[in-house]
Amino acid sequence: MSQSNLTPNVLIFGATGGIGSSLARQLHGLGYGLILAARGSNRLDALALELKADACPVEATDSASVETCVARVFEQHGRLEGVVNCVGSILIKPAHSTTDDEWSSVLALNLNSSFYIIRSATNRMMRSGGGSIVMLTSAVAQRGMINHEAIAAAKAGVVGIALSAAATYARYNIRVNCVAPGLTRTPLTASLTKSESVVRASAALHPLGRIGEPDDVASAIRWFLDPQQSWVTGQVLAVDGGLSSVQARNGTTP
Repeated sequence: MSQSNLTPNVLIFGATGGIGSSLARQLHGLGYGLILAARGSNRLDALALELKADACPVEATDSASVETCVARVFEQHGRLEGVVNCVGSILIKPAHSTTDDEWSSVLALNLNSSFYIIRSATNRMMRSGGGSIVMLTSAVAQRGMINHEAIAAAKAGVVGIALSAAATYARYNIRVNCVAPGLTRTPLTASLTKSESVVRASAALHPLGRIGEPDDVASAIRWFLDPQQSWVTGQVLAVDGGLSSVQARNGTTP
């Protein structure tokens, strides 16, 4: 981030979602300046009012809409030290059952939104002193999980974009990193987490024995945004209870 003593400004896409709103509240408590971007709705207006933040209605799958939002932020604030993409979707379906429309939607919400946001943000941040960009990927981009072909491909693409951008824009003091959650209890995953049997089964896959909560993921994003992490870029931080890297217990005692 900028070395300025001014309050850091952070633009959060997908701010009304479970992780986005948790992050917004955490950053508000730390005194960050916030610009909340999401599809225009009463939820966006209410959250902006609660946190005394600016609201930027946006369609993150539309490049022109993203460009307009980012341009507006720079016009109104003159600078931006942090950008986060919490826009995404979930599709648990095998490849042979996934329709063209579902595939296109998964790519648009996860991969396209990330590219559009990085393109618009870096184009301005590289002239304003740099900053931190954080993308959300997923544990399924790092570990093969059944019936996740579409979302795994999209989230793996997010990692690829982020790592390349980290290399491209490092000389402008722009840091680009990813947070990769496991299953997290949010409105987006409500169709899964409303079932206690599904939650128990998922918790058993996670070595730490539970699914994630929005604050778990938001805290990791907040860490990447912190100017004290000025020497951290091109990283993918798994916040998944060990799912992607540690063998879960099989019910037996060592």
